[in-house]
Amino acid sequence: MLESLDLSTVDWSRGQFALTAIYHWIFVPLTLGLAFIIAIMETIYVKTGNPEWKKITKFWMTLFGINFAIGVATGIILEFEFGTNWSNYSWFVGDIFGAPLAIEGIMAFFMESTFIAVMFFGWNKVSKGFHLTSTWLVAIGSNLSALWILVANGWMQSPVGMRFNPDTARNEMVNFWDVLFSPVAVNKFLHTITSGYVLASLFVIGVSAWYLLKKRETVFAKKSMIIAATFGLLSALFVASTGDGSAYEVTQKQPMKLSAMEGLYEGKTAAGLVAFGVLTPGKTYDDGKDPFIFKIEIPKMLSMLGYRNAAAFVPGVNDLANGNPQYGLLSANEKIERGKIAINTLREYKEAKKTKDTIKARELALNFDENTVQGKAFLADYFKYFGYGYLNNPKDIIPNVPLTFYSFHIMVGLGFYFIIFFVLILFFVYKHDFENKKWLIWLSIITMPLAYIASEAGWIVAEMGRQPWVIQDLMPTVAAASQIDSSAVIITFILFAVIFTALLIAEIKIMTTQIKIGPKDGGTN
Repeated sequence: MLESLDLSTVDWSRGQFALTAIYHWIFVPLTLGLAFIIAIMETIYVKTGNPEWKKITKFWMTLFGINFAIGVATGIILEFEFGTNWSNYSWFVGDIFGAPLAIEGIMAFFMESTFIAVMFFGWNKVSKGFHLTSTWLVAIGSNLSALWILVANGWMQSPVGMRFNPDTARNEMVNFWDVLFSPVAVNKFLHTITSGYVLASLFVIGVSAWYLLKKRETVFAKKSMIIAATFGLLSALFVASTGDGSAYEVTQKQPMKLSAMEGLYEGKTAAGLVAFGVLTPGKTYDDGKDPFIFKIEIPKMLSMLGYRNAAAFVPGVNDLANGNPQYGLLSANEKIERGKIAINTLREYKEAKKTKDTIKARELALNFDENTVQGKAFLADYFKYFGYGYLNNPKDIIPNVPLTFYSFHIMVGLGFYFIIFFVLILFFVYKHDFENKKWLIWLSIITMPLAYIASEAGWIVAEMGRQPWVIQDLMPTVAAASQIDSSAVIITFILFAVIFTALLIAEIKIMTTQIKIGPKDGGTN
């Protein structure tokens, strides 16, 4: 079926996409959060008329602009890779996946690019009210960009609102609102953007702490900290709430990902949540070894969070790979067999159309028509597992458990730490004792990179945890890649690695230079 595909091309294409996504996500969350922090600061300036707030706003706006410009470059390349490296994927679901990306470009990106000029160059040229409106529209526009991209990603995690057209062998959108308001997409959007707000808040606090350490711009630093810590605390609490919602959706739609997140190999009723654990190195799903060297578990919590029932059964890796008839779980082999039947049925239909065997083609077409009894049965029992037909072994459906497990627990652990951290910042700033707490100043600076680690860890869980799927259950990664020479991907991988690293170094250098210069007088208006 995929005999002609060079598997090294798939691996290098995955590596290239991961490289681009990781670098892109270094820039994006700061843009998402800093835009709103700037808008809040400018609102205070307009309300109070205090020029100190204008100075504060313009300083953070400068850092926002540096980050925004470099983030755009990596984002454009990321979207192009769908066409160059993942053309089979783009063909199979381009009618659905392309829609939110097109809206992102037409609506959100144009909103950003239109009003960002006013935001940066409109000081003293337009009224305070119009300038403030432009700043808020830039913040809203940047987050709308994230909305459409995350809706597209959410659809890949849980495909809805579509039908399969056997004549074109493509999936077509039938309900845009199902795609937009999918619970997976909604939770992903809210969780992701608020994590960006947390990162931006920690960035502002870290830079402000540096000024306090250097005994410079103390009023500026404290005011910035109050806004960032308040915004960050509210965002961190919301991140925890949406994280719960996201985990619930993962349980319902991607149970194998949940098993990897928790290192759960054998399904359990009243399953506990692993708060901390060390996995057994080299553990495989069928070797009988204990998954953990050591773990601390919260009793029944995984069942409660995943099914809203403390006594619920949570399937493990083995249940999903080998099947569990007691709980109605098909084995991977059964799904693979059904997937192959779906693929062969499609192949026979295409062949019948090609040979103009209209009777056979009409009969086979009924399998893909959800309005017929035959079609409903086929779509539910066979086409549902279409993607499994490209796989050959139960272990193919198992993601990298250690990488997913540790990434998830790092993300969650840091998330709770950030909540405590924001409370500490607000407490000592309001006590007017922050500058005397050298340990807290250093902690603020050290916490900045932890925000980036938590953010990237979240994406590792989301993307590595769903492997081997590009589209859950419908298309595995191995079937999505373009049939191009691997050398072309290797060359561009190296080029992108060099270019992105250079961009990151440039951003850090420009940022640090600007931070050392410090805020300038806000001027009039």
